[in-house]
Amino acid sequence: MSVSLLLPMSAFALAASISPGPVNLVCLSSGTHYPIAKGLIFVTGATLGFLALFLATGAGLYSLLNALPLLEEILRWAGLLFLLYLSYQLFQHNGSVHNQDTDKPPGFMTGAMMQWLNPKAWLASAAGIGAYTSSNDPYQLWLFAALYLPICWLSLASWVYAGTFLKRYVHRPFILLTINRTLAAGLAASAIFLLFE
Repeated sequence: MSVSLLLPMSAFALAASISPGPVNLVCLSSGTHYPIAKGLIFVTGATLGFLALFLATGAGLYSLLNALPLLEEILRWAGLLFLLYLSYQLFQHNGSVHNQDTDKPPGFMTGAMMQWLNPKAWLASAAGIGAYTSSNDPYQLWLFAALYLPICWLSLASWVYAGTFLKRYVHRPFILLTINRTLAAGLAASAIFLLFE
């Protein structure tokens, strides 16, 4: 395989991972409400969940979904409901930083499950695999996944750190409440957008 593909693969992985989407919004929210370590647990789950989806897509799962439209529709509605549920949870948070020990932050499994219900992750997998790998060379798929692992983790972690930055400089509950409501609306909008794709 040509080394010249490493840079385009990496650039694609970075663009797909760091651009705003449902998982990124949850990372940002996690950073504003919980210790960094809790947010990074979610990041790790989301990264490994995405890699599992990426490899499954490379193994032909995306073709299976195209052959079974009902399964694709079930996944779409499950993703919509899950994102609306997370949006509601975020909307309900009162903006207080003091109750972070009693609240349950999104964890490893939530991160992993979100990727499987996230159309952005499905599209990134299918588009990246289609553009940069060959079906007769599994090495390319594994190399792409190996590049994705640190890039995706660092990209999502940067959203957690951005949330932590916001929390550090915004101490008034009203402002955090406004951030919560804005993120909740963004998450709900990204869920509703699924209906029109």
